[in-house]
Parts: sequence; structure tokens; C-alpha cells
Amino acid sequence: MASYTWTECRRMFEPIGVDRLKYELELKYGMRDGLSCPVGGRWVVVFWSREELSRILTDPLRVMIFAAASSAGLRLEQLAPPDPKRLGSRASLTSRERSVLRLVSTGANYHDVAQALSLGEETVRSHLRKAQAKLGARNGAHAVAEALRQHLIP
Repeated sequence: MASYTWTECRRMFEPIGVDRLKYELELKYGMRDGLSCPVGGRWVVVFWSREELSRILTDPLRVMIFAAASSAGLRLEQLAPPDPKRLGSRASLTSRERSVLRLVSTGANYHDVAQALSLGEETVRSHLRKAQAKLGARNGAHAVAEALRQHLIP
């Protein structure tokens, strides 16, 4: 997993206009730079600094920080287990629907998906339509995005 500091991200994406507001507020309150570590699919542990971290952080140090963040995430999971009422219900996709979405996420067309799964093209379309309905998606791309967001497909 690649980890980038906020300064490195700013250099890559070069925000302009209103997109710079976040960075200006960080500087106003003394947060020169930071490193965000997403852990466990549910938590984000953020380390911030008054100095530019991209000059200080070596690769081994980044690994140590991510290990510490993962440890913190595991502890948070123990202290605050997922609340099904708060998280809502997840869509329940069949294995075929997940397979179709996974292949569509790679850019495969209906013909390629049908050949890979030994199905007919209309069956592939049917699985995709059912997955869209279960995920509340407007189209196939939205269904893939929702499935990825909900960690239903890798």
C-alpha cells in the first residue's frame, strides 16, 4: 500500500480554488503536514506534524507508522465493535453476481465475462441487473463502485 503525506498529495494533484481551503485551514491551525493511514476498512488514523513530513519520513519509518495505526485500529475494533443499526444493511449478492461485477470492474465486456464464466451474454446482463437492483445502483459502473465501496468484491 502506498502512503503519501498531505504535502506529497498536494504536489501530485495541485488543488486550486475552493479545493485549497482544507490546506489553508490546516496551515492556519499549525498542521503543516500529515499522514493518513486507513486501517480495517472502517478507521482512519491520522498523524500530523508542524514540519513537512516528506523530508523526514523514510520508507521503514512509514512502515512503522502504518503498523502503529493498524494496531490502533485493532484496538478501536475491540472497544467499538460495528453497530449494525448504524452501518445499515449490506447488499447480499450471489457468488455469480459478485463474479460478474468483479470481471466488469476490470473493464471486461459482456462477451468476455460470458466466456470467462461459461455463461450466455444475456445471463451476464441479468446478473448485472440484479446486482444493480440490490445495490441501488443506476448503472453497471455505479454497481461496481458500490460493490467496491462495500467491500463485496476485491
